[in-house]
Amino acid sequence: MKKQIYTFLTGFILTAGLFGIVPNVTATTTVEVYKSPTCGCCAKWVDHMRDHGFTVITKDVGNKEIRKKVGMSETLGSCHTALVNGYVMEGHIPAPDIIRFLKEKPDALGLAVPDMPHGSPGMEGSRVDPYNVLKVNNPGDTRRDAVIYNRYDPYAKKAMPQAPVAAPDSNAGGASSIMRLNN
Repeated sequence: MKKQIYTFLTGFILTAGLFGIVPNVTATTTVEVYKSPTCGCCAKWVDHMRDHGFTVITKDVGNKEIRKKVGMSETLGSCHTALVNGYVMEGHIPAPDIIRFLKEKPDALGLAVPDMPHGSPGMEGSRVDPYNVLKVNNPGDTRRDAVIYNRYDPYAKKAMPQAPVAAPDSNAGGASSIMRLNN
């Protein structure tokens, strides 16, 4: 009986420990960001990443050299380049996309949000532009080779249920705007 209780408690403690570790994987993930020391939007993106539980180390040396070294094409370039768990993250990528990507662990170079779209993390303001998060499969892939990983479009129409159109009342004295064809 003691052995069964001991086995149960050991299993319970191990299971509880594993479940306690899984949510903290992102919180202990370190992101190394290469950026300009004077770029305010990069600093805001770093704050966005920290707000989502990442540990961020900034390298205020610019990002052109690291972008070239890791194989991220200039056509996918932005103002900062980040390295995380062996992947390259270029530009103002929302943290939830990075978290999802890290969980999926695809065979890819990384993600990119080319340019600096208004409304992306770090680029918040009065203007919000649609933009795509691109999955970059191989070093040297250009924008044309990338695959859309997620879309952000504040102007996309949400599926709205259509209001039913009332059928004309046949007892309304014959005044109807619907033409009827005789068979």
